[in-house]
Amino acid sequence: MSSLVILFRDFLAIIQHYLPSRQVRGLTSQLNYRDRSLKISIIIPTLNEAKFLGETLTYIQQLSPHEVIISDGGSDDGTLKIAAKFTENVVNGPAGRALQMNAGARIATGDIFLFLHADSRIDSASYEKMSHSMKNSEDIGGAFSLCIVSDKWSLRLITRLANLRSKYLGMAYGDQAFFVKNLIFQKMNGFAKLPICEDIDFFKRLRNLGPVILLNEKALTSPRRWNKEGIWLTTIKNILIVTLFELGFPPRILTKWHQTVR
Repeated sequence: MSSLVILFRDFLAIIQHYLPSRQVRGLTSQLNYRDRSLKISIIIPTLNEAKFLGETLTYIQQLSPHEVIISDGGSDDGTLKIAAKFTENVVNGPAGRALQMNAGARIATGDIFLFLHADSRIDSASYEKMSHSMKNSEDIGGAFSLCIVSDKWSLRLITRLANLRSKYLGMAYGDQAFFVKNLIFQKMNGFAKLPICEDIDFFKRLRNLGPVILLNEKALTSPRRWNKEGIWLTTIKNILIVTLFELGFPPRILTKWHQTVR
């Protein structure tokens, strides 16, 4: 037996000792979807979203995902009745976006989790691009570009600036519809139980685990928050909250301030 063969045999023995072959094969098969169809679970957290949810779910039907999961935080406006018309996968629990998304993920069975706000939607071209990217690349997750659906120049400017931030700083917010591989989500233990900025925390941790993709394709989101509270007040408030969160201010205090400044 040549020395090269012996060396290779010993190398394999070391690998098998530290990484059991069954575990390696299992991990590889769960992250590699090239040889089979991709199952996508769309998870939507809701709290009194009757005004928007029906339209969102009607749009999602056209995408034909593996499953749609509604994770409700105690709605009393008919949200649950609307949800029941579209899916049997409805979970109820304490309010809080992080808690609700984690609750939805616990019953999800897809390969990919797509977290979508109740007033947002993904068109079919963007959905297919996301699916193709996750199936044929090493990326572990990502987000779409932002598109606030409005003709107002101020909101178009905010959209542009948000996408430049994502492109050059590698940051993304929940409005951009996160997607992540199931196994990676489990490894991360899901979203941190934060009352605010859970999306920023999640995407930073995701980015630290492996390659992520920020698609040029858009997540379309309602301008209702900006219209309700004022475009520039909402924008400035968001910037301040994110900055303070990054500086280490307690999320509990930021939540109180966010609820007070309206």
